[in-house]
Amino acid sequence: MNDKLPGTAGLEDPGYATWQDEYRRAMGDEAPLRNRSGIAIQPLYTERDWSAGAAAQGLPGQPPYTRGIYATMHRGRSWTQRQLIGLGTPAQYNSRLQAILAQGATAVSLLPCNSVFRGYDMDESPIELLGTCGTVVNTAEHMDRALQGVELQRISCALNDPSPFTLLAFLLCVARRRGTDWRSVAGTSNQSDYLSHFVANHMFFRIALPGARRVLVDQIDFCSRHVPRWNPMSIVGQHMQQAGATPAEAMAFTLCTALQNARDCIARGLDPDAFLPRFTFFFDVSISLFEEVAKFRAARRLWARLTRERLGAKDPRSWRFKFHAQTSGADLTRQQPLNNIARVTVQAMAGIFGGLQSLHTDAYDEALSCPSEFGARIAVATQNILREEAGLTDVIDPLGGSWYVETLTDQMEAEIERVMRLVEDAGGMYEAASQGLVQRMIGESALAAQHRIDAGEQTVVGVNAYVVDEDASARPINPRPERDVMQAHVDDFAAFKRARAQAEVQRALDSLARAAGNPQANVFEQVVEAAGAGCTHGEICRTLRREMGFGQVEARV
Repeated sequence: MNDKLPGTAGLEDPGYATWQDEYRRAMGDEAPLRNRSGIAIQPLYTERDWSAGAAAQGLPGQPPYTRGIYATMHRGRSWTQRQLIGLGTPAQYNSRLQAILAQGATAVSLLPCNSVFRGYDMDESPIELLGTCGTVVNTAEHMDRALQGVELQRISCALNDPSPFTLLAFLLCVARRRGTDWRSVAGTSNQSDYLSHFVANHMFFRIALPGARRVLVDQIDFCSRHVPRWNPMSIVGQHMQQAGATPAEAMAFTLCTALQNARDCIARGLDPDAFLPRFTFFFDVSISLFEEVAKFRAARRLWARLTRERLGAKDPRSWRFKFHAQTSGADLTRQQPLNNIARVTVQAMAGIFGGLQSLHTDAYDEALSCPSEFGARIAVATQNILREEAGLTDVIDPLGGSWYVETLTDQMEAEIERVMRLVEDAGGMYEAASQGLVQRMIGESALAAQHRIDAGEQTVVGVNAYVVDEDASARPINPRPERDVMQAHVDDFAAFKRARAQAEVQRALDSLARAAGNPQANVFEQVVEAAGAGCTHGEICRTLRREMGFGQVEARV
């Protein structure tokens, strides 16, 4: 029987034997320790745990990209600092955006109102709900107002924009009106992943699964031809991890989704090296710091291999795993909300050490309401401090070479591949989601995690440990938009609709409907034309729901 402690196999140094004895006496019968992905965590790691050596890591900017996708990484190319904001009217959004840019944010990120996410116009929603969780943007005119003072050819824009991508259509209309060449417009369709919406975020799921699949490929095709600096595909792991998937499961599902979307584009006749360089990823970063770092390092290796071996990509730019990360709102608590500042800081460090390309840090009060301006300011300052004061950009992949991190990277890679095989064996991500396989796995992991919290096996400060009496009325709550301001926005929208060239609007909607019924047409191209003709977000979504089905396809569970 091998009675040596994990992590010390093969080490005959008498000092290690002494440590083993001392450790056992101090710890007694120690319960197994596992991370969120279920991987056993040893008390000590040595060179015997990770023997692959530096050659297996590669170098930054070189395959297999374990240490980063660029040669300089953050030392020469800091992450893009995004702050997700959205509140009230486009004018109110623009005011806050200008303040956030002045405080150090280097890119635009627009969060629309939940009414927009659900595919409706403001005159189809109760006024009390408008603008409470995001900005009410229903037309190209609204987008122009929201981005006043933003040079579209210079500043990257991320739009939380599910299929059929009306926000991008509005942005392109604004660029055309301003005389900005579409080829200079940069940014990301930040919620373009219909599969993650179907699996874990039903609010965003506007069009039935087959239609959503088609419109996504149409958008990728359109952007490849007309907006080459735009990232039309953001594969989202965040939704699935926040819904309860473990970090390894979320990464596996995300990579399977990327494979699915890439195969769909190839089936359309697109060259993988034409669209893969514009594929990006969007992840949740939990407070499990080392697990998250290992997750991202493993994913870079996997994606470099998958793009070459399964998708036939030959351009090194297609092999790069570019990702945006957002600190995990699922880890934030309503209780003792100021503790969330510490949580966000640790999450941000995990993403930075993991080699992200852009970062959004949550405000401490996001567990309570739409972030306040005060909370957003602290969130921006958190990134500034980590970048400018803490020295986190001084060294590339500073945790590389750690026996623990390297061993955990290998273990996370193996676990991610195991989950991927389950999905691929089910026929790929589209079929696995349609069958309910992915949803069941996420639900089981979410339930297991909640059981650990309820049993006190996983500590959540202020929730199941270190609880203190609080005055709930003292918690910060972001005020709702003023009713008269929102009413004026609604009235202005009604006047806009009355003043439009109604015949032109109807022609554009008819053309959109015909495109939906014609497999040879590009639906997104007609979405852009409809936006330019004055069609509203709700009208475009309603037309496509009528032609392609409503986004309530039941999984075959």
